[in-house]
Amino acid sequence: MIKKISRWIWKAMLWFFGLSIVSVIIFKWVPIPFTPLMVIRIIEFKSDNQDAIYSHDWVPLEEISPNLQKAVIASEDGNFLKHSGFDFEAMQKAFKNNQKGRKLKGGSTISQQTAKNVFLWQGRSYVRKGLEAYFTVLIELIWGKKRIMEVYLNSIEMGNGVYGAQEAARHWYRKEAKNLTKREAAGIAAILPNPRKYKATNSSSYIERRKDRIMRVMRHVGKIEY
Repeated sequence: MIKKISRWIWKAMLWFFGLSIVSVIIFKWVPIPFTPLMVIRIIEFKSDNQDAIYSHDWVPLEEISPNLQKAVIASEDGNFLKHSGFDFEAMQKAFKNNQKGRKLKGGSTISQQTAKNVFLWQGRSYVRKGLEAYFTVLIELIWGKKRIMEVYLNSIEMGNGVYGAQEAARHWYRKEAKNLTKREAAGIAAILPNPRKYKATNSSSYIERRKDRIMRVMRHVGKIEY
């Protein structure tokens, strides 16, 4: 019985590693049609007897304004172009802040957020964090920074039922993602911590301050070279 169980576990692990690597390789070139979070949100809408809101339109990175690319780096991951998937300095600072009882911060990089959004479920657990680290290593090795940014900006939630840069630009500013100004890009980046609560336009004073801070940091990002 023990041998059978061990053999089953071994086969399951081989299947998992094989399928995960194949899926990462496929999504290096193929647009990602939906993510687990998108499915969860639709289920939430249905369970609340609401019409499901789902706006998602994939576009190449070349059709997304460099302003938005700089804005998310400035707001979410200042060392994105330098690290290998994990910003240990940011993680250490987040740990210290959490130990002092301040507002919880995760220190997750854009690479980690992309791995979680595309391949995993939401929530906090050691199992999910372990899988997140595994997929982060895979996408850093197989995709590279440019593809990670492309997937990130096409997949993350940027409003209530709004996913990706193109739909966010249309939803908030009635324009294409490639035409976003610095201020507009900062507006989208500013709401990412909670895009269902905050608004990129007609924003609260808190979000307006975040926009100002993001724009100041954007000046120091410089030219993006993947």
